[in-house]
Amino acid sequence: MDPSYDTGATAWILVSAALVLFMTPGLAFFYGGMVRSKNVLSMLMLNFVCIGLVSVLWVVVGYSIAFGDDVAAGLVGWDSGLLGLRDLEAGADGDIPPILFASFQMMFAILTPALISGAVADRVRFGGWVLFVGLWHVLVYAPVAHWVFDFGDGTGNDGDTGAGWIAGIGALDFAGGTAVHINAGAAALACILVLGRRRGWGREQMRPHNLPLVLLGAGMLWFGWFGFNAGSALAADGLAAQAFLNTQVAAAAGALTWIGVEKLRDGHATTLGIASGAIAGLVAITPAAGAVDSLGAIAVGLLGGGAAAYAVGLKHRLGYDDALDVIGVHLVAGLVGTLAIGLFASAAITGEDAGILYGGGLGLLGVQAAGAFGTLVYSFVVSFLLALLVDRTIGFRVSEEEEMQGLDQTTHAETAYELSTLGSAGAMAPVLKGKVTA
Repeated sequence: MDPSYDTGATAWILVSAALVLFMTPGLAFFYGGMVRSKNVLSMLMLNFVCIGLVSVLWVVVGYSIAFGDDVAAGLVGWDSGLLGLRDLEAGADGDIPPILFASFQMMFAILTPALISGAVADRVRFGGWVLFVGLWHVLVYAPVAHWVFDFGDGTGNDGDTGAGWIAGIGALDFAGGTAVHINAGAAALACILVLGRRRGWGREQMRPHNLPLVLLGAGMLWFGWFGFNAGSALAADGLAAQAFLNTQVAAAAGALTWIGVEKLRDGHATTLGIASGAIAGLVAITPAAGAVDSLGAIAVGLLGGGAAAYAVGLKHRLGYDDALDVIGVHLVAGLVGTLAIGLFASAAITGEDAGILYGGGLGLLGVQAAGAFGTLVYSFVVSFLLALLVDRTIGFRVSEEEEMQGLDQTTHAETAYELSTLGSAGAMAPVLKGKVTA
């Protein structure tokens, strides 16, 4: 390794990259516990295939689009030398190896389409999903990552020129409120409008089949999120420590807010609610983790958790079937966190920018809104067109028979739970009873 690299920062980003990758299996369990038992393996596969497909696409072409030289007024990057990461493998000057920066960013690229899978649960065709994710990575995620994460200063890329337009207007997104959560939430809305509602939605009970699995997944996500946010400092320093603390208190505030809303509204605080609230708080603090102080982080978590708890009920009023509340948790909380920077940003943390409540003006709130809604519109429109393309070619939704039987058996020829042994135990009960009483 080039001796100019900061070994402490390099070690921390190596760990952070692994933590962010860990979030995708966590998401798989979080979502898997919320679907019905006949579709749990299908949900796990929708997430795990993102790890395989996006990893390859990111190395081959995605990184070049996201972090290559800007070629279209901040809209897209490109550098043929970055195809296959060829020009990064020899290394370059900086605190961390550029190949490590590319690896860290890869994990974000993997997680983002996986988030969408929760909205399309129980009815999406596996082959259609794979095609959609591949197209979406190249045409939506990579360009938006260029908008948000490419500052045009050579970060992770020797000789890079030209910032993405969101970074260029001065909008703050520390770890991906726009590129990850708003992006995925808008795409989720587009996909469910193309797919339509699940059969029986609104008439049949579609309760989570395994709430302990949901809590396990939420815990894995919470743990991995420290790499997601604190790792985005790209150094082992005070900013990383602040982002680390902000991540924890915002998640805690979001969890408490959600179960508080549940208690007041329904009379019960639920395990699903505390898990969902923690994730909503984490989503909200993601863009703001490196912009707010500790009290600001608590406020962001409270707002994110409360807004998401309210938003998940809108699907029944508006009639769209967001199976696992991706829009309520990721799109809404992502918007709240991104806009909240305009209120709570502290110059003591950012070094310059301050929100309205910390002595700043309306300017920061304005650029935050531009970045947030610009991402939302682009992602929704292109994702809708891609979903239509997949649906009209190879098909995006399974047949009615497949949906009713369950995707685990019809798509993957497997079942998550083998229950035949229970039948054997039941059959032996009279024999055992006879031995005891004899």
